[in-house]
Amino acid sequence: MLEIRVICDPADTDRVTDALSQAFTVGPVRQYPTRGGKRLRLYVTADHHSNTGPWPAPEEAYALAPSVLSEVGWTAEQEANTPFGTRLPRDFWLRKAAVLDRIALQDVGDDAAEAANEAAERLMSLDDAGVICDPRRYVRQQYAHWINHQ
Repeated sequence: MLEIRVICDPADTDRVTDALSQAFTVGPVRQYPTRGGKRLRLYVTADHHSNTGPWPAPEEAYALAPSVLSEVGWTAEQEANTPFGTRLPRDFWLRKAAVLDRIALQDVGDDAAEAANEAAERLMSLDDAGVICDPRRYVRQQYAHWINHQ
């Protein structure tokens, strides 16, 4: 993970931010004026792009996924059949985060989006991934990689 500082003309801010986004996976860009006030200091947390590829669109990530109903049933069955205190495998958390993301994409309300974000953050925590991207995009990327390598 990197912390990048760029000093640039305010007119170049969008161009610099776009270039950083192309070269790295970046978090939010923080902007502060320089002491003279004529230029901007841009600070961004960045990381190398993942070796599993770019952020796929939901349609691409979930193209080979089983139905939402099937995945909800599978995750419920896994949870019900796992003894208390037993750690569930990564595949479980990935599939659960993916199905919650798919439900939230149907725009069924804020609760669905919140549940999808929480599950995505849980997966990122499990993977020890730096939180420098949208957690749900991370889920889509990881799910697409996982389902295409089954």
